[in-house]
Amino acid sequence: MRKIRREDEVVVIAGRDRGARGEVTRVLPNGKLIVAGVNMVYKHVRANPQQNEEGGIQTKEAPIDPSNVAIFNPDTERADRVGIRMEDGERVRYFKSNGERVDE
Repeated sequence: MRKIRREDEVVVIAGRDRGARGEVTRVLPNGKLIVAGVNMVYKHVRANPQQNEEGGIQTKEAPIDPSNVAIFNPDTERADRVGIRMEDGERVRYFKSNGERVDE
């Protein structure tokens, strides 16, 4: 079970975008995350007139390592760590600071 999943709201805790908040849009097979509006990079695109595409510079989100983000706790309004415990025979995620379940 991954501690950070798709559609979780996370806070960047390290890197040039430290302090930024965003939603996880994808979890890549190698474990890295794509977070909306975070770790934006420039991609130079060549024009393709046959497919009616313009060339130029586009911005896109680059993958970010999960160690550089922390899940956002709406109760405390801060970044928080996530733990996993067994409840009624199933594994659930919970916030380490207050013990509340992440998925409610």
